[in-house]
Amino acid sequence: MIEKHKQWNEKLLFALLGYCTTVRTSIGATPYMLVYGTEAVIPAEVEIPSLPIIQEAKLDNVEWVKNRYEQLDIIYGKRMNAVCHSQLYQNRMSRAFNKRVKPRQFTPGQLVLKKIFPHQYEARGKFSPNWQGPYMVHQVLTGGALILAEMDG
Repeated sequence: MIEKHKQWNEKLLFALLGYCTTVRTSIGATPYMLVYGTEAVIPAEVEIPSLPIIQEAKLDNVEWVKNRYEQLDIIYGKRMNAVCHSQLYQNRMSRAFNKRVKPRQFTPGQLVLKKIFPHQYEARGKFSPNWQGPYMVHQVLTGGALILAEMDG
């Protein structure tokens, strides 16, 4: 392989191959399989044929086209299976997150602090405060949204 860190671009293709051929937990399949309907064939298998390569090479054109259409029909089923798997995964993750969320009820006139997120202008570094305030709850909207007012009005 490459010893110098300045030649990272030569390793990029290997990383891309690894990413596309690794099974994703969220969808239960590889991205390559969802796009092409079959698992990736590495170049070594082309030189030293594996069983799927040998079987595909012995088909005539009509049989190959028929086989390809059947594979394309199977791809749709695999993609739908991945969508269902993804939805189940998202439901599991949201249930795990919602277990730790504490619902809070706010009332107008109550004092609260506002979080400073890293992408905001007020976030100035590692030792800057994480919160601003206090603010007064001016109005409570549906869905838990709040309209805040400063202490002086």
